[in-house]
Amino acid sequence: MTSSTTASQEELKANKVPLGYRDQCSSILIGLNKCRRENNYLPWECNDQRHSYEKCQYDDYMRRMKELSKRRLAQAEEES
Repeated sequence: MTSSTTASQEELKANKVPLGYRDQCSSILIGLNKCRRENNYLPWECNDQRHSYEKCQYDDYMRRMKELSKRRLAQAEEES
């Protein structure tokens, strides 16, 4: 089950992405790390990819928090 922003396990292994970064934004991270290596980690070279990755991380965080609040609300309704 891969989306446009999730890389396959083979891609993640090939690009040596650490386990902690294998999330919904992994394919964006692969592109960002590739850009960083090509440009010797100059901070101003990969701004577009970095912002895309950060936006993806933020959107994923917001999605998870909404899901959590829905679960908590459903649990509170069950208990009362």
